[in-house]
Amino acid sequence: MELINALVAVTNYVIIPATAYGAQLALGALGVTLIYSILRFSNFAHGDTMAFGTGVVILITWGFQAMGISFGPLPTALLALPFGIAVTAALMLGTDKVVYQYYRKVRAAPVVMVMVSVGVMFVMNALTRFLIGVDQINFDDGTRFVINARQWRDMTGLHEPLTLRSTQVITVVTAIITVAALFWFLGKTRTGKSMRAFSDNEDLALLSGIDPNKVVAVTWIITGALATIAGTLYGLDKSFKAFTYFQLLLPIFASAIVGGIGNPVGAIAGGFVISFSEVGLTYAWKKVATYLVPNWEPDGLVQLLSTDYKYAVSFTILILVLIFKPTGLFKGKIV
Repeated sequence: MELINALVAVTNYVIIPATAYGAQLALGALGVTLIYSILRFSNFAHGDTMAFGTGVVILITWGFQAMGISFGPLPTALLALPFGIAVTAALMLGTDKVVYQYYRKVRAAPVVMVMVSVGVMFVMNALTRFLIGVDQINFDDGTRFVINARQWRDMTGLHEPLTLRSTQVITVVTAIITVAALFWFLGKTRTGKSMRAFSDNEDLALLSGIDPNKVVAVTWIITGALATIAGTLYGLDKSFKAFTYFQLLLPIFASAIVGGIGNPVGAIAGGFVISFSEVGLTYAWKKVATYLVPNWEPDGLVQLLSTDYKYAVSFTILILVLIFKPTGLFKGKIV
């Protein structure tokens, strides 16, 4: 029975939250890897794109709530999500037209494009803060739990509780649908195949008659959609604060590079590698150790790292991958 309680504790505090967090990182890393593989630069504004998209979703959610519109047991933000995607995609296209297009025409070096994206990042960060402020915002108005601690204890009779929040389920289900739709688009549609050809060999794609402007526009639209979905899911699962998304840039880039930047499958795998590493290494294993070793009460928390060092885990893994396997787990492009 104590072994089962230990497994429940690990599931409750490590597996479930790491799976939800990994899905959010995977969606964010997919956006980064699309920009890198097709437009050939590292987009440092991606985290603030997520923040902007989520901010728009929150504003529209508040508007729906003011009009008495809800989504029943599901968060109203899911109704607002398509509108947030549309606004964010329009911003991406506008930013490309005003900023990035010139540097593509002059064939600026990738490092120049990276510096340009840093400038865009600061502008978008300021725009997001002006739009929705700097306070922490909770905007999940749906049913809070699929399973709560009392229901679990009544069903199983176990001492250790298990909770499954609705936002965690929504995150995983939405991520699966989004990834399936993206892979179908890239693999089955003419535009998706054009994007893949453009990524593999730009010059050959142009000789084949592929319209580069269309490829660029669709890439920004998809990236805006992925950023808005990932940011909204993260905000629903935890909370929204503009600066948090800037901090998320490190684990998102680490996910893309660990999996193999430029490889969509690698981005997904990297997201879960980073999430389980962060959660597992910063979890206090005292409760699990107490269940597994009877009559033993550890003095400390049996915690490898404090939660304050969560992002240090991502950074360490990123450095190790760049040193020993720069192409990542799934053989992406060399960074």
